[in-house]
Amino acid sequence: METENTLQPIKDVESCIEAIVFAAGYPMPYQKLSEVIGVGVREIKKFCARIAKRYESDSTGLLFLQFPDSCQFCTKEQYGPYIREALNVRRGGNLSSASMEVLAVVAYNQPVTRAFIDAVRGVDSSYAVNSLIDKELIAATGRLDAPGRPLLYGTTEKFLRVFGLSTLDDLPKTETVLPPNTLTDQLAIEVDAKEAPQQEDAED
Repeated sequence: METENTLQPIKDVESCIEAIVFAAGYPMPYQKLSEVIGVGVREIKKFCARIAKRYESDSTGLLFLQFPDSCQFCTKEQYGPYIREALNVRRGGNLSSASMEVLAVVAYNQPVTRAFIDAVRGVDSSYAVNSLIDKELIAATGRLDAPGRPLLYGTTEKFLRVFGLSTLDDLPKTETVLPPNTLTDQLAIEVDAKEAPQQEDAED
């Protein structure tokens, strides 16, 4: 006997994906879409790529973002002020300049140690790093094979969502010259940091 919750085969998979992802409001795993719709993950990703292409048009206020393991709808950045006004949302919680600097260093050079971040900025960045960890924009991704085994940090999937990126390859190009960033170079920076502590970051 067929139960009330039995799902029928979907004729328009693309529309079904749109409906599910829009209703979810959070990143929807491709695996879950595959299980519900009954189509392989590889095919689901192809459908999602076509959906994303359609939402690149200037005629819509939405973007369809694709991440390595999930996808999500979001609004286009230029409509943010109008959305906040309509929904009476305050702008509280914006990142400070110190946090933005740290986030940029991590995003463009990951994985990085705290000492590397300090070397780039010239000040102690512990407060900003901890703040970004609390906001789930960066996270520890491993440890450097060096004395004390310092943590290595990288950006998270939430970082991609917040900044409307599908992958790190979508980051704006930069001509800023930063210190070398091989693991050997970071090891040297770790040693230097222990010998010459830097001033603390005064603002965040």
